[in-house]
Amino acid sequence: MSKIAPCLWFDGEAEDAAKFYVSLLPNSKIDTVQKNTVDSPAGKAGSVLVVTFTLAGQGFMALNGGVRFEYTPAVSFKIDCEDQAEVDRLWDALTANGGEAGRCGWLKDRYGLSWQIVPTALPKYLGGQNREGAGRAMQAMLGMGKLDIAALRRAYEGS
Repeated sequence: MSKIAPCLWFDGEAEDAAKFYVSLLPNSKIDTVQKNTVDSPAGKAGSVLVVTFTLAGQGFMALNGGVRFEYTPAVSFKIDCEDQAEVDRLWDALTANGGEAGRCGWLKDRYGLSWQIVPTALPKYLGGQNREGAGRAMQAMLGMGKLDIAALRRAYEGS
């Protein structure tokens, strides 16, 4: 496990969010659920205070901190996807129930957290030796919300 783990701040939704996130990716699980021992700004005694969880092998902490703070897209979590089916599945799950599609593979989930759903093939098309093809792929990507691997390949190949 990594020595550094992101802490995500919630207002009463920490356990629901952690359960949702671990349902999306293999090698994910809820590790611990810690409850408030006394009434506090974070919640009543007996309510969930902290959830530690592992998401695709990376440790996270979800904290019910009380007052809601909004996340900023300046911090996001990138998920590398092997194929279009994985891109589609994660995109659909994370934008469902109040999530918001963004541009170039970015989105906000129902909790306001920003994610990048990125095909592992993307660097090949944006950084390939064919500089003109890479430029076409970049232009294609800039017009996309959810990334389309086949369209990026066609743009790169000029077909």
